[in-house]
Amino acid sequence: MIDMSILFDHWDMFLQGFGNTLKASLLALIGSFLLGTLMAVFRIAPVRPLNWLGTAYVEFIRNIPLILVVFIFFVGLPAIGIRLESFVAGTLGLTVYTAAFIAETIRAGIQAVPKGQTEAARSSGLTYVQTMRYVILPQAIKIVIPPMGNQFINLVKNSSVLGVIAGLDLMYFGDLISADTFVTFDVYIFVAIFYLILTLPLSLLVGYLERRLARAR
Repeated sequence: MIDMSILFDHWDMFLQGFGNTLKASLLALIGSFLLGTLMAVFRIAPVRPLNWLGTAYVEFIRNIPLILVVFIFFVGLPAIGIRLESFVAGTLGLTVYTAAFIAETIRAGIQAVPKGQTEAARSSGLTYVQTMRYVILPQAIKIVIPPMGNQFINLVKNSSVLGVIAGLDLMYFGDLISADTFVTFDVYIFVAIFYLILTLPLSLLVGYLERRLARAR
């Protein structure tokens, strides 16, 4: 039997970790979506330097571990005189890492939009930026909502990396409680439940949107 007293006795720590995980996930979600969208546009931009920048970013970040990205912010920046709080460093690392995958997802969505849409928009007098903003991206986002939702779910789970750098997230407080009580299994069962509270509603929302878009099509 799971010892419920662990949850009640350390409720404040679980709650604080849950709140920080939620905060980090929301900030990283917004940041990675904006940065990922920008990098996706760069990757298909007719301006070669932007294309190189977007490609280099995506290929570099996608092929290194998340923990290494986080350590670049947590350990690397202080080496050049820029010091960040562990929570901020972890959230930035999570944002930058997830943005690379979001960029590829959105790029696939942009490429799925018929080229005639771009040609029609440009022939009507819209600039490249206006074409992307008003014509292509709205359609692309609708196309990639299901896979992008899965990336956001992965983001929430990946937020556990904050525990490695004392980012005050669920895993960090789970480790503290486990060390204090000498109970491992029960503590991490409660940690898993808190993660499920975050990811299950998001998963259901993604499924609902996927069904709505399928009916619309």
